Amino acid sequence: MSSVKKYINRDLSWLEFNRRVLEEAEDTGTPLLERFQFLSIVQSNLDEFMSVRVAGLQAQSKAGYLKTDFTGYTPQGLIKRLMKRTTRMVREQYRTYRELLKLLAKEGVALTTFRDLHEDQKALMTDYYKRIIYPVLTPMAVDQSRPFPLLHSKELYLAVVLKEENESINQEDEEQTFCAIVQVPSILARTVLVPGRKNSRKLSYLLLEDLIKEHIGLLFSGYRTEAVHSFRVTRNSDLTLNEEGAEDLLQEIEKELRRRRRGLPVRLEVEKGIHSDALELLRDELELEEDMFDEIDGPLDLGFLSKFVGMLPNYDHLRYPKHEPVYPEEFDETDDMLSVLREKDVLVYHPYESFEVVNDFILEAAADPDVLAIKMTLYRVSVNSVLVQALASAAESGKQVTVVVEIKARFDEARNIAWARQLEKAGCHVVYGLVGLKTHAKITLVVRREADSLRRYVHVGTGNYNENTARLYTDAGLFTSHPSIGADATALFNEMTGYSTPHLWSSFAVAPIGLKPKLFELIDREIEHALAGRPARIVAKMNSLSNQSMIDKLYEASQAGVKIELIVRGVCCLRPGVQGFSENIRVISIVDRYLEHARILSVAGGGNDEVYISSADWMTRNLSRRVELMCPVYDPGLRLMLMNVLHMNLQDNVKARELQSTGAYLRVKNENPPLRSQFETADIPLWKSIAAAYE
Repeated sequence: MSSVKKYINRDLSWLEFNRRVLEEAEDTGTPLLERFQFLSIVQSNLDEFMSVRVAGLQAQSKAGYLKTDFTGYTPQGLIKRLMKRTTRMVREQYRTYRELLKLLAKEGVALTTFRDLHEDQKALMTDYYKRIIYPVLTPMAVDQSRPFPLLHSKELYLAVVLKEENESINQEDEEQTFCAIVQVPSILARTVLVPGRKNSRKLSYLLLEDLIKEHIGLLFSGYRTEAVHSFRVTRNSDLTLNEEGAEDLLQEIEKELRRRRRGLPVRLEVEKGIHSDALELLRDELELEEDMFDEIDGPLDLGFLSKFVGMLPNYDHLRYPKHEPVYPEEFDETDDMLSVLREKDVLVYHPYESFEVVNDFILEAAADPDVLAIKMTLYRVSVNSVLVQALASAAESGKQVTVVVEIKARFDEARNIAWARQLEKAGCHVVYGLVGLKTHAKITLVVRREADSLRRYVHVGTGNYNENTARLYTDAGLFTSHPSIGADATALFNEMTGYSTPHLWSSFAVAPIGLKPKLFELIDREIEHALAGRPARIVAKMNSLSNQSMIDKLYEASQAGVKIELIVRGVCCLRPGVQGFSENIRVISIVDRYLEHARILSVAGGGNDEVYISSADWMTRNLSRRVELMCPVYDPGLRLMLMNVLHMNLQDNVKARELQSTGAYLRVKNENPPLRSQFETADIPLWKSIAAAYE
């Protein structure tokens, strides 16, 4: 089999993932307002893809890079194929949007136009425009004395084409047009509620840009408006850091954040029917290739839909049923979590179980006079985080608090800098990771004085310490006081904050040096078991699989007879189901109400099952350019609990799609009773009872 056919291209695989998200918006079984939410996610996903992945390919193309990747594509060839598929997907996205608007109108909510309003409503909206919107707007003329303005990435603008109203001008001058640009202020809500008419229960909304368009003439006295259309630019948003040469990493990142606003344009979206003069101006100034231009039949940037449907009152019947995470029963009746952990390990699974348990773990440690030290890694943290406040409080009370902050977390850099400085002011020892590596591991270490010794308590997670995303992402978290895990946790923090040489881990596997070899070791053991006729099986759940050598190792295991089942939400470059090559590998993806985010590995071990949780996907960046952590689950009941979660994922025949050898995904269909794994997993007593049987 040729190397090109062995692998699926990473970026094409990503587009297939975003198409699966779009399918959730198209699915009539998905509640109406949730369908709008999925459309919004498609937009935000595509924006990031363009500003990072496509931007990187464009940079390679402009530099004359002609080599093919391991899937056989040159940057130039891949860009053309990506943009062709993206254009097709965007058309589907807006077709779905128009269909959903019709359904929403039947429910009494309409996105309308100014011209469709009654006269009294028009008067009220004009008054709103003059009072609230007009004072915020800044018209920016483009001529010889006023150069083309800096257009911020992913902001919405209006291109205005004008002619002078002076009647005395000659025929030649009359043809002259003038162009101006107006930014649609992002500080104002994108949708404006129109005051309802008497006895009407219908809710009507106007898009902010449409209201501005209707009154655009007020900004340009002495000119008449020939045309006004929306447009939007996406720029290269990836940071280029010289970490080794930076005297102060925070200052270097702040400098790069300012440069990000001036990144090279990678995509131009314009409203359908845009005036030719405006389009020519934009193309000339932005210097974009023909295939990086999209004409959109509808409002630009459907990301506004998330906030729009989120604020609609009294429409819960059009949403998923409310789900309140439960507090883990192991800690439910105690104010002393650490005493529980002295007796047993506890595993929690978000969002079905509350993230409050993690907050409480830190809060309890911060208040405990016998706790001497708290050490924690932070990657993406929510606004007003309880954890940040608890760590600051612990430091102020005299505890040794060390926080390893990853300020290079893409698009969260500014926020991370802000609360890192907040922690420093409180007396925390803040470390900004390791040069050249991102710190992506999710771990907390609490050191407590007990009797004549010290005991270490550890939390290891698969997801970020973020209260908000913990309600939307599925993630596992292990609480333990296991001695070898505690010793490894101490060694890991020493490596991240000091000059320690790589540790000989007794429990952990840590990237960038030890994680990939450990995974290879586990796979090789399964190969040996298969060849010896013993039980040999690998089940792995992750967000992405793209590392070539990992894929090759899985191919080797398949050919040795190891049964491999992969639950990969997003990118998967492995090609399953090829006879004589990968026929023992099955890959599914689940896109549903929650974002599948947990990284879990289960190996049969010849009949002695082993289960691990990890922060790492099987991508090159995770395995070789980040500090990542994989931790074993020692408790047999907890191992079975996670294996049961994996089993339910694999049995899903409602929201699961299976990857075909062609690279396409098809919905799983079989004769089994319908099983929707996310809903089944919500039945916490079911899988918690498994653990209880092994206590």
